[in-house]
Amino acid sequence: MIIAIILAVAALSTASSVFAPVAFALFIIALIWPLQQMLQGILPRLLALAISLFVMVVAFVAFGSLIAWAFGRVGRWIVSDIGRFQAFYEQVTLWLEGHGIAVASVWSENFSTAWILRMVQTISGRLNSTMSFWLVVLVYVLLGLLEVEDFGRKLRGLRNRTVGELLLDGSIATAAKIRRYMLVRTLMSVITGLLVWAFARSVGLPLAAEWGFIAFLLNYVPFMGPLVATVFPTLFAMTQFGSWQAVIAVFACLNLIQFIVGSYIEPRVAGNALAISPASVLFSVFFWTYLWGVFGAFIGVPITIALITFCALHPSSRWLAELLGAPQKNDVALEGAGRA
Repeated sequence: MIIAIILAVAALSTASSVFAPVAFALFIIALIWPLQQMLQGILPRLLALAISLFVMVVAFVAFGSLIAWAFGRVGRWIVSDIGRFQAFYEQVTLWLEGHGIAVASVWSENFSTAWILRMVQTISGRLNSTMSFWLVVLVYVLLGLLEVEDFGRKLRGLRNRTVGELLLDGSIATAAKIRRYMLVRTLMSVITGLLVWAFARSVGLPLAAEWGFIAFLLNYVPFMGPLVATVFPTLFAMTQFGSWQAVIAVFACLNLIQFIVGSYIEPRVAGNALAISPASVLFSVFFWTYLWGVFGAFIGVPITIALITFCALHPSSRWLAELLGAPQKNDVALEGAGRA
């Protein structure tokens, strides 16, 4: 079993260009299938499929445009205010050199023209691979939406009825949980973004709307995203405010917002149906980020939700679902709802 797990992980990592688009396409199908199913009730199947794909593409293009707008605004502000950042860099350099840390030598050894060239090449390669990734995902989503109902009939017609019911009920319950997870995550991201925007505007931090949207975006990645969302505006505040006390206050307030939303509001909104232990969430984010990069960080928790849901539907693996934090009674309720 251990050898099989190691080989499976190695295969997922080595063939990430194959498995990652499939996993992401299944994730998207779980989200937009209710829309496709509703449209099929009043429109021809292919027309409903075209509308569903159009809605998906528009949503992703709008989301990508907002990302480019937010980070582009931050980048242009940094370029226009480069003098203040240079002064801040010199202050930090003098302080570090006064404590025996030679920043100039470290900078010259690690950052050069060759490093900048490699960075540009890496970013260009990532952009090209991202476009290819989304094209493959779009094809998988197109084919998947066409075969959802046929796949369900095949599962119902399997000779091994136990396996067929397990796969069918697990798929239905997983899709329902993923939709609820994304609904809760989106709601919490909106609340976090609004609070960050209100706080940044109240303290006079420039680009308040941009920081709010960046906080909204990064909140989709548990643990890592909120941390980065607090570090960015804090670093920016270091060049805007004259005292370290103000910078520390900005960092503390941003983390307080993330803590209240993530640790107090979200568990009460999500309820027990999405209860996953924090250790499992953190491991999922790091594990799938290691395997598939940014896309793995985004869908790591949904993959864990799927694993827990399938484990909870079979007596021999239910202990694993309970260990990872999914209450048995909610899984049984979801199973009954799926069969109904």
